[in-house]
Amino acid sequence: MDFLTENWILILMAVTSGALLMFPTLQKGAGGISTNDAVQLINHKKGVLVDVGEPGEFAAGHAIGARNIPFGQLPDAKGLPGNKTVPVVLLCPSGARAGRAAALLRKAGYESAVAVSGGTRAWREANLPVEKSA
Repeated sequence: MDFLTENWILILMAVTSGALLMFPTLQKGAGGISTNDAVQLINHKKGVLVDVGEPGEFAAGHAIGARNIPFGQLPDAKGLPGNKTVPVVLLCPSGARAGRAAALLRKAGYESAVAVSGGTRAWREANLPVEKSA
């Protein structure tokens, strides 16, 4: 016990260091998948691409082939695949809503619901096809 009280600064530094080393791992797990991984899911596993942005955001620019199901309409949406084992790849302009949508869909039984890290912005930066709606 004396060791703990005499060396509390060293122990605090060790705990802080460990927490900082774990932070990127925890953040990456919550952040979603890369655009390359998303394309692999879509092309090889027949994944369904869903943009959970609002209709105006979707019209301003979205990944080609994406279905628009706004986040607020997601729980009772008819545009989701009936087979809950099919990968659902989620996008939104920044990736934040897509992450929440992925968690919501996983709770609803969609085993492979994942968000694209960085959203539509990352999709564009990866030079993947984007289109605008009228």
